[in-house]
Amino acid sequence: MDIIRLLQLIVSSSLIFAAPLILTALGGTFSERSGVVNIGLEGIMVMGAFMSAIFNIQFVGTFGNMTPWVGMLAGGLIGLLFSIIHAVATINLRADHIVSGTVINLAAPALAVFLTRALFGAAQTGPLPRSFGRSNIFLLHRIPVIGPIFFRNTSGPAFFGILMAILSWFILYKTRFGLRLRSVGEHPHAAETLGIKVYTMKYAGVLISGFLGGMGGAIQSQAIHNEFGILTVAGQGFIAIAAMIFGKWNPLGAMGAAIFFGFAQSLARVGNSIPIIQNIPSVWLQVLPYLLTILVLVGFIGRAEAPAAIGKTYIKSK
Repeated sequence: MDIIRLLQLIVSSSLIFAAPLILTALGGTFSERSGVVNIGLEGIMVMGAFMSAIFNIQFVGTFGNMTPWVGMLAGGLIGLLFSIIHAVATINLRADHIVSGTVINLAAPALAVFLTRALFGAAQTGPLPRSFGRSNIFLLHRIPVIGPIFFRNTSGPAFFGILMAILSWFILYKTRFGLRLRSVGEHPHAAETLGIKVYTMKYAGVLISGFLGGMGGAIQSQAIHNEFGILTVAGQGFIAIAAMIFGKWNPLGAMGAAIFFGFAQSLARVGNSIPIIQNIPSVWLQVLPYLLTILVLVGFIGRAEAPAAIGKTYIKSK
């Protein structure tokens, strides 16, 4: 295998695995920038994966080749609905953010598998009629050298995630909404004195995180597994949280970290084609993303500067 084809294989596979991580990490960034810890992203991804798979099966005759993209929006909507539970619990009821997120992570897989068994008589849906598959990026794949590596036979959702990361950075750092969201996560009482509706901004951050996390789960089921089952989302939500922390709660940093973790995940699938690591037992390559997640959390969480009011209960002044 020549070097161009090898690089194309590595890059395209890495981007495919990175796509759900990028969107989910962006979702976590919006939530935690508003001061609300959302470790429930794993459960939200599960529900997004479940809903998109059901949508894909039921509406493929209506939407045809666009079914995975519309299914991604359906996954985002169910993720948004589930995030309302977390928002109400943490913002209005002042529940502990970690406990609320853990409840979502425990409830979502059980509910999704129960509904899957009720609908299909098994713990998985079976192959989906339409998946994202791979495609060439219009005209860009014709660029010499770079085109075949980055833009040929690659993942459309991955480039969608990259565009969303750039848009998220612009929203957070170049708009009034982003400034208000970040101020709420840094010092909510000071933001309140300036007339900012703190509860509204916190709700906005959590709901955006649910929508993006749900879309991430939808990509996981429609681009990587091509079905929904109990193992469709197996730790990717927590890996996305690690990417968010590694990226220092910055959308572009989170995107870069997500691509790095996507590369680590892809090695389990393409490692046999890479000369340097082809003799490494596959089990080690499968475990690698989770080991890297632990190392990142241990090595960087103390150095990364989180929003000052993250996880703290806010009580509106009288």
